[in-house]
Amino acid sequence: MGPGFGAGLGLALASSAFIGSSFVLKKKGLLRLCGRARAGQGGHAYLREWLWWAGLLCMGVGEAANFAAYAFAPATLVTPLGALSVLVSAILSSIFLNEQLNVHGKIGCMLSILGSTVMVIHAPQEEEVSSLESMAEKLKDPGFIAFAVCVLVSSLLLIFVAGPRYGQSNVLVYVLVCSAIGSLSVSCVKGLGIALKELFSGKPVLKEPLGWVLLVCLVICISTQINYLNKALDIFNTSVVTPIYYVLFTTAVMMCSAILFKEWQHMVLDNIIGSISGFLTIVSGIFLLHAFRDLPFTPTLLPLFLQPGRADPHPPWSTADRHQSCQHQPLLPSEDKGSQSAEEEEEEEE
Repeated sequence: MGPGFGAGLGLALASSAFIGSSFVLKKKGLLRLCGRARAGQGGHAYLREWLWWAGLLCMGVGEAANFAAYAFAPATLVTPLGALSVLVSAILSSIFLNEQLNVHGKIGCMLSILGSTVMVIHAPQEEEVSSLESMAEKLKDPGFIAFAVCVLVSSLLLIFVAGPRYGQSNVLVYVLVCSAIGSLSVSCVKGLGIALKELFSGKPVLKEPLGWVLLVCLVICISTQINYLNKALDIFNTSVVTPIYYVLFTTAVMMCSAILFKEWQHMVLDNIIGSISGFLTIVSGIFLLHAFRDLPFTPTLLPLFLQPGRADPHPPWSTADRHQSCQHQPLLPSEDKGSQSAEEEEEEEE
């Protein structure tokens, strides 16, 4: 691990804390609209709510910390730590938004943290990019160009085709747009981080057109992410949007970084297995957090021998006459038994 590991790790942790809090603040602001045009219906009344702006400020600080973290460490080291934002958002949502966080959700949060730790330990090393010239060469790679075109085309289809039809009922529509565009924003952040390093070292970076192009692309990507993330948050619960957004965003960033920076080419087998297993652990935790969010955990869900005040499920043989086995039940139903007994009484009277 290089000298930038500690700085990148600390910045990534701070970023997760701020971003996780921003989800809750923005959701709180959106809930205060009180019948005005909501973001899920195309309205922008949330711009008048100070809580929404506080959430946006927290997200800006978190993204700035994330920006700096990407400049010091590989993307596949920084991005998995975003799972901590899921934990922060889930806990704060249960406190301030009264959204349920049951035992399954807590286990899912812990699995996400565990998987993130494993991914950090086995994080791949990216190819060294020390100048804007080398960054420009990587951006011209045919593999990355094909990936960027696929992302843009799929995002346009989601926005203009799937959004009007399924955006109000399917959480994946708007979250997929945020995740796909977010993978490109990470590439822009990496390039701008390199530009800032060169600027502080005294190189004439401001005359390079690539830096300005990356800045414009980053602004467009972040604006798109904020817009469609607001739509998803306004329609669906924060505990649903946050984990799904994390899984899809992490997957997209890992794909983009692997294509752009060739991070997986020189990895040994144990690191490959560790990275994949860590990511699958995160996905399992996110699934627990999402799939069982509305399932109340009551003592009746426990096995019989663990339920408090429950009698022994296997009664002693002395009371077997009072609890007949289903094997000794009569074949005829109760109505037939009643009619049969009535017929026997009539025969006796005759």
